[in-house]
Amino acid sequence: MKKILSLLLVLCMVFSLAGCAEKTAPEDEAAKSEEPAQENTENEAKEPETTMLLAAAASLKNCVDKELLPLFMEQNPTIKVNATYDSSGKLQAQIEEGADADVFMSAAMKQMNALDEKGLIADDSTVQLLQNKIVLIVPEGSDKEMSTFEDILKADTIAVGDPESVPAGQYAKEALDNLGIWDQVSAKASLGTNVTEVLNWVAEGSADAGVVYATDAASKDNVVVVAEAPEGSVSKIVYPVGMVKASENQDAAKLFIEFLQSEDASKIFEKYGFTPNK
Repeated sequence: MKKILSLLLVLCMVFSLAGCAEKTAPEDEAAKSEEPAQENTENEAKEPETTMLLAAAASLKNCVDKELLPLFMEQNPTIKVNATYDSSGKLQAQIEEGADADVFMSAAMKQMNALDEKGLIADDSTVQLLQNKIVLIVPEGSDKEMSTFEDILKADTIAVGDPESVPAGQYAKEALDNLGIWDQVSAKASLGTNVTEVLNWVAEGSADAGVVYATDAASKDNVVVVAEAPEGSVSKIVYPVGMVKASENQDAAKLFIEFLQSEDASKIFEKYGFTPNK
């Protein structure tokens, strides 16, 4: 009888220990389930801490979007840059109206100076960064036989940026005025809202000729450059960059402007046809 009782006691102890093991198993699983949560927290910490807003001239879109922003964000993983592109005049007006922007990159000094005079650009933040040129372009396969800037008059339809708001149009008007043919050109002209629109009109054959930046012409396979604006006919084309005074991300903006002056950035600008301003 005593043997039977001893056996029953041993069996009870075995089942009791098995039950405890089953109860601790979920706890072990719960502990394991916490590990991915810790990993997620670590990943979240690597997400950008600052989102900076860039307002840039349309002619900068290709090199900025394709190479400059990816490189900057790779070098500065805590900063994300969102960019918007349009004519410098439109961007100027938007900043004057209070649009969010941390950095402004213009295709001419005129728009930057106008904002600076109104106290909308941070003191001593403007850098005259790049140079460009304006060129006369025609659609690929054109039969107009143009070889000089004055030959633009051979075109039946001409595309030019609106001189009221588009720097490329302002430079085109200046050059054509100095050549004494602006009135004849303007009578045939369609005015684009930015230089990209002008480029596309010529590329599509909607215009027989147009005036754009050399950098824009280099970005399209189906347009041909027939002439540069004659020396002395147009002012030096300078692209400045500056920090908007109302920026809430001034540290990030300063870093970005410094990056644009770096050797790495200069190589990218030159690849797309810009010349560093020295």
